[in-house]
Amino acid sequence: MQSINITAINPLFMITLFGTALTRLFLAIAVLFKWQQPSAFYLLAGSLLYLVGTITVTIAFNVPLNDALAGVKPDSPEEATLWAKYLTDWTFWNHVRTIAALAAAALFTVLSLK
Repeated sequence: MQSINITAINPLFMITLFGTALTRLFLAIAVLFKWQQPSAFYLLAGSLLYLVGTITVTIAFNVPLNDALAGVKPDSPEEATLWAKYLTDWTFWNHVRTIAALAAAALFTVLSLK
């Protein structure tokens, strides 16, 4: 997992993750000025789900867990204890991110079908 966390931090991943977040932020702000449009709810809800459920959860929960794991030597006594907690916590928050991203995508998909 430590090597995956190192590999994931690359320009393409960061642009994809935070570029999408930036477009969702602009979209959420813009839709507030056009709230009377029928699509406004879907745009705002999808944007907020992505921003809060994906970006905020990543920054507030997954990254600190990854950082804690990175600070431990593999095969050390601390590593086994940390790994058990890490695996449970990281998996929970990853599920939250996944569900939020899928729900946001579903809202944008519903909007595109209207």
